Amino acid sequence: MYWNPNPFIIIGLATALAPMVAQAKIYVSVEQAQKVLYPNKSLTKNPIIITDDLQDRMRSASSIRHPFQGDRIWKTSDGGWFIVDEVVGKHEMITYAVALSPTGAVTGVEILDYVESYGYEVAEVQWRNQFIGKTAADPIKLNKDIQNIGGATLSCKHLTDGVKRVAVLYEIALKNQYQASKSK
Repeated sequence: MYWNPNPFIIIGLATALAPMVAQAKIYVSVEQAQKVLYPNKSLTKNPIIITDDLQDRMRSASSIRHPFQGDRIWKTSDGGWFIVDEVVGKHEMITYAVALSPTGAVTGVEILDYVESYGYEVAEVQWRNQFIGKTAADPIKLNKDIQNIGGATLSCKHLTDGVKRVAVLYEIALKNQYQASKSK
């Protein structure tokens, strides 16, 4: 008996065995994000020690379990803040930056690295602009004051929770630095 292979089966097998192509992308570097979020302003690195208590308070406010790194904080000469953080998308880490006004309101969000194979729409300006003006007093909650993107739900949720965590960090740890410098 002579075997005649079915081309559709061969194509199906080849497609199933082919590696997935990821949409991994580095959008901007830390320095580029600083220039976008704070054009014509100088920033000074201002790391802080993240105590267990501070980490726990940030976790309870945001539900983000990945530890916050206190060495990626910068301050502008007029009291604004530039903070780099990471959250898990669905499986991979998303690195992003948040700019805060001297009073703790979000003035911008930039996606630095996005490694997931889908959900990259969170890097679109229209979605990120929903955070502008938000403070720790706002819910900053997906499907409440931040809209979801279909197909990117976990990335949207985790980034939203991450921005909330940064806003809470300001309220708990950075606000006092602003008020101290203002009273001088």
